[in-house]
Amino acid sequence: MSDSPAGRLQALFEGHRLTPTQRRIAHCMVRRAGDVPFLSSVELAELAGVSQPSVTRFAVALGFDGYPALRRHLREVAPPEADAGSGAGGGEAFNEYQQAVLAEIENLRHLAGLLADPGPVERAGRLLARSRPLPVLGLRAASSQARGFAYFAAKVHPDVRLLDEGGSMLTDRVDAAVRAGATALLCFALPRHPREVVEALEYARAAGLAVVTVADSAFAPVAAHSDLLIPAAVGTGLAFDTACAPMMLGRVLLEAMADELPDAQARLEEFDTKAAARGLFVE
Repeated sequence: MSDSPAGRLQALFEGHRLTPTQRRIAHCMVRRAGDVPFLSSVELAELAGVSQPSVTRFAVALGFDGYPALRRHLREVAPPEADAGSGAGGGEAFNEYQQAVLAEIENLRHLAGLLADPGPVERAGRLLARSRPLPVLGLRAASSQARGFAYFAAKVHPDVRLLDEGGSMLTDRVDAAVRAGATALLCFALPRHPREVVEALEYARAAGLAVVTVADSAFAPVAAHSDLLIPAAVGTGLAFDTACAPMMLGRVLLEAMADELPDAQARLEEFDTKAAARGLFVE
């Protein structure tokens, strides 16, 4: 991140789990980085389109006693003489969208460093490959990660079962997978963590499944109910989390699983042959 007022503000917000309303305030502050050290809580609320109490709660969420304490801190970390995100001075400053992309790049770099030890991923690949069927769980924000994994996994694994809907049927589907011979479950768990995901993992382990989890942190609520958790950080710089690193980790797990399936390549070639015969894809 740059050493601009906007960059220093962004650094202040990183690592805090903010609500959508609080993120809206944060984005407004980044856009008006040169002005916010001298704005009242009412003025900031009006600019962000939120209530004044929301601004106060935002300051407390950042660890300050209230908004006055936050404003005093802002006068130290984001002095108004610099133009936030202007790009002046050789393009050293970045706007909030660039900062979000750069933060995701850092998340991917961190994941690459984590993968320097391939042991956990290789162990996960073995567990997933041996499970017949293989249930893949992901609810709410994580449902797209689970669906993407299941789509590609079905091309090399003989029986993949996507669990992307909660409710009372979820435990029934876990039971059905266990009865059919499942030995492991893959879970994508991303903020905000639904309570039923935690409960589902607890149930799955009690039913005898080994739980492999992709989560945003090793300290995520699902950690206590996972046999193997591999973390991949999410980006928090925009109104909604970005999950490039968890998606990439999912593809890495696919590769590790395919390496453990002796007929994976044959399955892929068979699919390509049939797809060509059907004219499935436009060349």
